[in-house]
Amino acid sequence: MNEIYTLQRGRTPLLLSLPHAGTVIPPSIAQKLQPRALQTEDTDWHLDKLYGFAAELGASVIVPRHSRYVVDLNRPSDNQPMYAGANNTELCPTRFFSGDALYRDGQAPDEAEVRQRVATYWQPYHDALRAELDRLRDAHGHALLWDGHSIQSELPWLFEGKLPDLNLGTASGNACAPTLRAALAEVLQSQTDFTVAIDGRFKGGHITRHYGRPAERIHAVQLEQCWSSYMREAPPYAWDATLAARVQPLLRRLLQTMLAWRP
Repeated sequence: MNEIYTLQRGRTPLLLSLPHAGTVIPPSIAQKLQPRALQTEDTDWHLDKLYGFAAELGASVIVPRHSRYVVDLNRPSDNQPMYAGANNTELCPTRFFSGDALYRDGQAPDEAEVRQRVATYWQPYHDALRAELDRLRDAHGHALLWDGHSIQSELPWLFEGKLPDLNLGTASGNACAPTLRAALAEVLQSQTDFTVAIDGRFKGGHITRHYGRPAERIHAVQLEQCWSSYMREAPPYAWDATLAARVQPLLRRLLQTMLAWRP
């Protein structure tokens, strides 16, 4: 059993990545954090359950074991900010999404520790993601990457106002073919149960931007969705079966649209 991630290999060109679904914090890091951090409140909660149907569709699924507080798998390893001019969390975050300090005084990781975490936790996940995309492309002629995320609907330190329920990001159309972006956008915009944004505040993080290379037959998209679409936003951040049952058919339709698409 891999200690860094789980990878379930599927039979179609689609790979589902859930890079912020992990919750494990090693004791050597946990002792440096504020006690509040041990609740891992900024996790993309329950996404492996929300997308539980993906394997049934034949998708490969990769999920990390460790919390984003250890290292953020959706940030570049050189720690360049994803959104210039806005508040950002780092490769090894030092703040909660509320803006409060994540670490005890003087305990934030130095550059050497950041590099060690990249080597131990970040690189193995990305090596596996890269290898699986290459395998899928070799087997099917193209590979499809769905990067799944979720977030609290209101976070004043990071965003102004309430976020749309479902936010599709394609790096402004650079990470996938235009026809794929259009097909997914049509699915989202043809329904009225959830508010939608296409390449708005969330244009896709490092994974979408780095691996989405249409010219190399790898097409990537990110979906960032509000917790309020499938779970309770207050601690203990519980799964809500009634809410989830409303959004899962739409998520299934999006993945089916991706699988039905042809270059």
